[in-house]
Amino acid sequence: MSAYPGSENERRVSHDALKAAASSIFQACGMSAGDAGVLGGSLATADLHGVHSHGVMRVPDYAGRLSPPPREPGTRSAVAGVQGGVNPRGRPRVSRERGAALRVDGDNAMGQIAGVFAMEAAIERARDTGVAFAAVGNSNHCGALFPYVQMAVAAGMIGVASTNALPTMAPWGGADRIVGMNPLAIGIPTGREPAFVMDAAFAACARGKVVVYHQKGVPLPEGWAFDARGRPTTDPAAALDGLLRPVGDYKGVNIAMAMGVLSTLLSGAGYGVRLGTLEQGPRAGRDGHFMLALDVSAFTDPDAFRAEMDGIIAEVHASRRAPGVARIYSAGELEAETAARYLENGIPLNDNTLADLERTAAALGADVSMLG
Repeated sequence: MSAYPGSENERRVSHDALKAAASSIFQACGMSAGDAGVLGGSLATADLHGVHSHGVMRVPDYAGRLSPPPREPGTRSAVAGVQGGVNPRGRPRVSRERGAALRVDGDNAMGQIAGVFAMEAAIERARDTGVAFAAVGNSNHCGALFPYVQMAVAAGMIGVASTNALPTMAPWGGADRIVGMNPLAIGIPTGREPAFVMDAAFAACARGKVVVYHQKGVPLPEGWAFDARGRPTTDPAAALDGLLRPVGDYKGVNIAMAMGVLSTLLSGAGYGVRLGTLEQGPRAGRDGHFMLALDVSAFTDPDAFRAEMDGIIAEVHASRRAPGVARIYSAGELEAETAARYLENGIPLNDNTLADLERTAAALGADVSMLG
């Protein structure tokens, strides 16, 4: 997880207040209180763990997707960036199943609603079959992936999740944005040690992080992005007009393509530009995800497995450190420490994000007075 520059000087908001504010806005978009809480909680939890690229900075975009499109062609809604077309009352369901295989129709709901439903279904099926794979279609942006695999970990299972994403990368050596960063998350239960929780896209950074750096007027770290001609850049504006760099160069592109296939072709969702483009935005209902749950007890003794995982993570902690490194972290530990610190001291949010929240709330008549 990359630290965001300047956060020490930013306004602090409690996790509960942030969740309540986002939920209030989504209720004003027509969602039920329960679904609005799931969606708002997803974004607030991402901010709590320091994953601001998938936090409440996305509220205006989500509100636009959930709002009715403008009545007159060529006019804009009061909600910035309105796309419309997402079903605020969508009810996901299992539309096809065979043994451990589940196909989930998201009913064009927000992806968090479909994703939670799918992982719950996979966990329940895995209790009988040992493993279950849920392919999700007719969905929308599902936010950060780590909460889904944490659901499996809480049930004593290994969780795996992926999703498609708007194309932000080119094939290695190319300059056309036709490959999404299509992230992968894996959660593995442990005993005494913190659970192993990895959530990573196959670009050097999330595009949302580039947006945050652009908002702050801070140069990007080297190796994160290319400009529109495929040349390395540290200018956030040029990066937003250009390409994200894949991790591992051609290897990252190939893994991202594989995750995109698993997230879309099994459920009828939109791979690559079939989902949409950065210029035109995503097409409603064309996001796809997969949720995988593996019941450890179907393969081995759970207590022995957890003890082995503790040993693996302890090896990481005890391994020899490179010069200047104070501590070596296993996957998810840095985010967990950030969450503990932000729960105590509040979540830092930049002025642009807070202003966007308040502006969106005002346009919809939602109450966000809890933000202070």
